[in-house]
Amino acid sequence: MERVSFDDAESVPLGDESEGRRLSDALGTTGFALNRYRLAPGEGFPGGLHAHADQEEVFVVVAGTATFETMAGELAVDAGEAVRFAPGEFQSGRNDSDGVLVAFAIGAPRESTDVRIPVACPDCGRDDVRAETDGGEPKLVCPDCGAERVPPGCPDCGGDELRATLTDGNRPVTVCPDCGAEFEEPPFRK
Repeated sequence: MERVSFDDAESVPLGDESEGRRLSDALGTTGFALNRYRLAPGEGFPGGLHAHADQEEVFVVVAGTATFETMAGELAVDAGEAVRFAPGEFQSGRNDSDGVLVAFAIGAPRESTDVRIPVACPDCGRDDVRAETDGGEPKLVCPDCGAERVPPGCPDCGGDELRATLTDGNRPVTVCPDCGAEFEEPPFRK
């Protein structure tokens, strides 16, 4: 048996007043990942629009309302509700409310090694690519043809993070969280 206080679990800052707590590490779980998120208004879960090709995820909302962006549209999940995303289902979540959002994320199996984003491969046209870091520079790799691309950061403001999101018509685009620039085709380093 393992027991842990939320305050003793590793904290991952997600904004000025938001954080995640890695409970699976502190508890030593082997079959599933467990994270607790506390998101201030306007903040989001980490990762932007993504899918785990090898993991299902369940979000349990215990306070506030989580708004999830999916390829089928937006979905609000209130306190006392849960939502499941099957392997391969694209999603991202955020707190659009005026109050604090507290939610638990459960993923099985624990380690997800195949994270996809809805960006087309410029070489073969496959509609999703795998996001890889391997401890170094992040890169996007096509699971079909193996083409590799390195995102350069935002060409407009120089910000180092770009995220996949959906337009109002549920079409994937790449945006810069720093300046709001939107790109139909994500920029890649030559």
